[in-house]
Amino acid sequence: MIISRTPFRISFFGGGTDYPAWYQKHGGAILATAINKYCYITCRYLPPFFEHKFRIIWSRIENCSDINDINHPAVRHILDFLKTDRGVEIHHVGDLPARSGVGSSSSFTVGLLHALYALKGYMPTKQQLAEESIFIEQNIIKETVGSQDQVLAAHGGFNHIVFLTNGEISIRPVILTAERLNELNSHLMLFYTGIKRTAADVASTYVNDIETRKRQLRIMKDLVEESISILNSGSDITAFGELMHESWLAKRSLSSNVSNPHVDEIYENALAAGAIGGKLTGAGGGGFLLLFVTPDKHEYVRKILNNLIYVPFKFDFSGSQIIYHNFEEDYSYLEKERSSQTIIPSQELKMYTDRVLQKI
Repeated sequence: MIISRTPFRISFFGGGTDYPAWYQKHGGAILATAINKYCYITCRYLPPFFEHKFRIIWSRIENCSDINDINHPAVRHILDFLKTDRGVEIHHVGDLPARSGVGSSSSFTVGLLHALYALKGYMPTKQQLAEESIFIEQNIIKETVGSQDQVLAAHGGFNHIVFLTNGEISIRPVILTAERLNELNSHLMLFYTGIKRTAADVASTYVNDIETRKRQLRIMKDLVEESISILNSGSDITAFGELMHESWLAKRSLSSNVSNPHVDEIYENALAAGAIGGKLTGAGGGGFLLLFVTPDKHEYVRKILNNLIYVPFKFDFSGSQIIYHNFEEDYSYLEKERSSQTIIPSQELKMYTDRVLQKI
């Protein structure tokens, strides 16, 4: 049995410039971090005692005999991508809800790839996990998704990610003192709006005609460098929050679907309570609201937004990991025996197990 743990992410600046339709012409840049909220994927080879060959447990339960019958698109395509020929059971749980702007779909893709590779006895690099996840989501599933989520899910960390016009992706960890990093983290608050949306649906309202948004996207890209300069300068960190507000105004102008009156009201209430800036995480439309608030104002902001779920978090630097790997009985010999309808006596089964365990 394998269990993978893959972080979700929040982005600060540059959102929208990580879509291939944009960065393959103009280049892109993102400032974002993985956080200590995770997607967990449990995988094991399915014993051959069931009528179904694949069992997938997510928001629903699927029992299928053929890969093509699996409803979950990422599971179906990843199993096919890895040429999986044995029965598999997959169980997914997450610390945060899906469709909430924290890169959950990409964390799932990265985590499932990682777990299935481990089940096959192969450990991919973080770069391989990121690149294959991007390929699967963008080219096989054909989702309207960017390329930052997969990188952050695989690598973890607080990163300046640069997207080059030739398609290459450069990951540059932002190097700060522990004090400065903790200062930034202490000024961030995350609230769940309760609004679920599909990122691809929101993104498609501006990505499909992205060349008409040049002004906004260039502003958002420039803010990445400016925000890093603030962090490195040691100057008053509240300037970082002011940039977040400026970036949110630019992002809202990308499409009417990025925000809505309910979100606007929440954001205005937060500013009135003392927040300096903020944004919806991900493509927008709902999900999580990230706010920049000086620590002395946290209690009052929570009081004003008491109808929302507050989610404290810290930065994650581990990326996708295999956190559990246990010996699983190899049932392949039973497949051969079952074909001849031979029942293995319990004593023989015990002797087989003992022999296998002695080799560990």
